Amino acid sequence: MPWQFEMVAGPFSFTEGPVWDGEAVLFTDIPNDRIMRYDPATGACVEYRTGTEGTNGLTLDRQGRLYGCQARGRRVVRYEADGSVTVLADRYEGKRLNEPNDLIVDSRGRVWFTDPLYMRDRSTMELAHEAVYRLDPQPDGAYAITRVTFDTVRPNGLCLAPDERTLYVAESPRFPEARRQLRAYPVNDDGSLGQARVLYDFGDHRGIDGMRVDREGNIVASCGWQRSGPGPRIAVFAPDGTVLEEHPTAADPTNVVFGGPDLSDLYVTGFDGALWRAHTHRQGLAR
Repeated sequence: MPWQFEMVAGPFSFTEGPVWDGEAVLFTDIPNDRIMRYDPATGACVEYRTGTEGTNGLTLDRQGRLYGCQARGRRVVRYEADGSVTVLADRYEGKRLNEPNDLIVDSRGRVWFTDPLYMRDRSTMELAHEAVYRLDPQPDGAYAITRVTFDTVRPNGLCLAPDERTLYVAESPRFPEARRQLRAYPVNDDGSLGQARVLYDFGDHRGIDGMRVDREGNIVASCGWQRSGPGPRIAVFAPDGTVLEEHPTAADPTNVVFGGPDLSDLYVTGFDGALWRAHTHRQGLAR
């Protein structure tokens, strides 16, 4: 049966980056430079952070600390409990990042993030590529940056398999002649990536924006839009790329996260600026 989505917050402007903090959903309202917090126990949705420099993707580490990709600020940051902001990376080889988009933190504290360019004038690019990077924590609290993909044109969402041996990347360029694909990269022991496998090709239509894995290792992804193809939807892919389920959404979706008491509620952000929720038969991971 298709999942039934209900709007639980908004609409605001353009929402992205949902994360579950154990009690509520944090998500970004990008044009308004703020992070919102929706509490399902009360139904209240309030400002959590402001002045976020166009923060897009959010994630939490095992200690519950909040990280974000500041697209307008061109940097990856950690939002500290005291209200301060720690910059993890804003340059690669001395050149400014493009427009950090989405990120995850693994069990070793390494931060993986994508750095495409979607919104800004491309003449502002200092780098000659749009890649995925890994940030390794150092003893002094700084992070060392390493480029890990050399075949991406415009990477967007990303997630790790439950055993962290595979990194899934959404290759999602907008120009017609490019390929929109779900790719799987083996993660080597040293943190480098092996040769990518294309799990699914979306052809001429909009591919994946954001995604998560469920407890079974399947990829739950926001994809499609009203302009073309099979339409806006949440698709569930097996680790080999087989499409297991597709659930239509009322608006073009941007990102997803599992939440609720048993992590079986799926929260979806979208082009319409709202936060949607569906009760599902799947369970997410507690991260």
